Amino acid sequence: MYKADIAAKLDAVIRRVPNFPKPGVLFYDITSILADPESFRMVIDSMDQRYLKDDFDAVAAIEARGFVFAAPFAVHRGLPLILIRKAGKLPGETISQKISLEYGEDELHVHLADVPENGRVLLVDDLIATGGTLSGAAALIRKAGGEVSDLFGVVGLPFLNYAEKLPDLEITTLVDYQGE
Repeated sequence: MYKADIAAKLDAVIRRVPNFPKPGVLFYDITSILADPESFRMVIDSMDQRYLKDDFDAVAAIEARGFVFAAPFAVHRGLPLILIRKAGKLPGETISQKISLEYGEDELHVHLADVPENGRVLLVDDLIATGGTLSGAAALIRKAGGEVSDLFGVVGLPFLNYAEKLPDLEITTLVDYQGE
């Protein structure tokens, strides 16, 4: 299936929620993809096809919706899954990275032991908006000794200029919105 066909099918399923999480923001809700097994399967199959020839050592996912897409891909490919979470959510020894978001600041954490030293890591999230979270997550993986070269997001919002914050990374999205 061609990317345009995949984008059209997913676009028909993605729910748009106006004025969430604050007035003036149009939220693209991917939970409707998860409620439709055919669409969910399409996302995972598309990831598998896109990275068929790539040799990753692990898949890292950003809390929380990134977990949903990264987990089945990691299992299918036989790769470890690295969880990137907000402060206070992971037990044991973690390292952290502060990030700037469109709505403020936050901090990401990862278990240091989960990141393969010099390992090639695919970074997954559900939606790429300004790139702040993914940029911070990539910095976190690098700080832990891994290498991030590729980012995957189901939805991309390129009108928010995420590529500027992610210039050295290969970015793949299945559906892009130019603002509505």
